[in-house]
Amino acid sequence: MRAAIQHKPVRRIFVFSVSVRLFHWINALCVLVLTVTGLIMANPPAIQQGHEASFGYWFGTVRFLHFAAAYIFTAAFAYRIYLLFAGNKFERWDNFIPYTKKHWKDIWDVISFDVFLKKNVKHFAIGHNGLAGFSYLVLFIFMFVMIFTGFALYSNMSTASFPQLFTWVTGLLGGDIMVRIVHHISMWVFILFTIIHVYLVLYHDYVEGRGEISSMGGGWKFVDEDRLQNHLKEEAEEAAAEKKKHEK
Repeated sequence: MRAAIQHKPVRRIFVFSVSVRLFHWINALCVLVLTVTGLIMANPPAIQQGHEASFGYWFGTVRFLHFAAAYIFTAAFAYRIYLLFAGNKFERWDNFIPYTKKHWKDIWDVISFDVFLKKNVKHFAIGHNGLAGFSYLVLFIFMFVMIFTGFALYSNMSTASFPQLFTWVTGLLGGDIMVRIVHHISMWVFILFTIIHVYLVLYHDYVEGRGEISSMGGGWKFVDEDRLQNHLKEEAEEAAAEKKKHEK
């Protein structure tokens, strides 16, 4: 006879709000459009050789899509910065900045599981784990770099007021060439991040089975009830110890 399958109790926890999920997918689409159009603008192919300019405006369309996506990307990022302070407890800034020893230990634990493939026995995270949070912090920094350098380049050919706010970036970096180089390197950081991000999301979804992928669709994750109770107990003990420490 086959052994009976034991099902561990799980709890459904709401992690990501509609706002963060919208930011995620809008940002993903913008990065895709910006990358494709940016590569074309950096090295435009002569796909209309032999045709009159009046019969096509493909490169102008490419530039328009790039600049439009840049504005949407900037607006979405500004809203995500707002959510670092106004979002739920899984979306706030303290999930991304490793300001305690516990954060750094969490980062190393996840590296041990994801890179050195050690078995995860004790580590537990409901929202972003330590490494994911830190990687998003790095990504946020490069978002700033991408926005500042991109609009600095755009300010040379635009009379709009917003791009003119970034003219100082060109002087700071020592000219248009350096601005273009930094902007181009930032693009490859986004490409590399996306590849690693997709791989790790698929990996954790397969290994942990907690709805890692679907959480960016519906916002919910599924957590082992026993591990959750242990996690909550540890958090309560740490909070009590911290309170006792401050009372002394």
